[in-house]
Amino acid sequence: MPDMYGPVAMPGYAWRRPDVRAALEKRDTATLLRLIQRHTGASQARLAAAIGIGQPRMNEIINGKRQVTRLEVLERLAAGVAMPDEARVLYGLAPVHPAGHAEVTAIYGSRAEANDEMREHAAAAARIDVLAARGLRLIAMHDSLLNGTLARRRTPVEVRVLLLDPASPAAVARAAEIGESAESFTAGSQLAVARLAEFGDHPYVTLKCGMYSLLPTWRMVAFDGVTYLAAYGAGSRRSGMYRLTAAGGGMLHAGFLRQFEDMWRSARDLR
Repeated sequence: MPDMYGPVAMPGYAWRRPDVRAALEKRDTATLLRLIQRHTGASQARLAAAIGIGQPRMNEIINGKRQVTRLEVLERLAAGVAMPDEARVLYGLAPVHPAGHAEVTAIYGSRAEANDEMREHAAAAARIDVLAARGLRLIAMHDSLLNGTLARRRTPVEVRVLLLDPASPAAVARAAEIGESAESFTAGSQLAVARLAEFGDHPYVTLKCGMYSLLPTWRMVAFDGVTYLAAYGAGSRRSGMYRLTAAGGGMLHAGFLRQFEDMWRSARDLR
């Protein structure tokens, strides 16, 4: 039997939706609570019980007739909706996490060492964000890390992919860094875009692609609340990889996700 008084928990991906993040950043509690209702189906009475306030007061908050400003109430609200650390930081609250739980939860000598667990995440995650230069070895090729896993999905997943714009000066600079001609780099980018377009008819994969025009620094793959991060180096296609979670304060994790959102908003839309 479900706990009628415990926290009202949204799916992990919902906390990263742009509308939810905007409500958190503005500390727009009325909008935030309405979004939580939408994603959980919770009634005002259920939310009130989880947060520890009366239903009439909850009605006033949701309808914008009462503002929530006291820190004690904000903390109770965050606890009542099981707000993750990344969201707490956006909402202006200090993160909470188990003592000694590190944010960097694993370090790999190469991406290949993390391939199996990344495929497991790709098979189950509701949201995947990819930041790459071309994404050939991550998602674009038929034998790449994520492609086969996504093609076999039988549950819905939203995927956003940010790739380096091959028409930008940054693409020419990146090609030179790895010893490729600009023409070869552009051809690889075009192949990546063509492969991604093949997901257009997939019944469970909603895929969007954008192009950015900055010299790439980070390769990032985020699965719901877990992020895998590697750095692009001059003259090298290989690097180690870190696994980040929102624990341990979540500042790194939240920072990289915020960077992705900023880049996504300014990217050239391909779909």
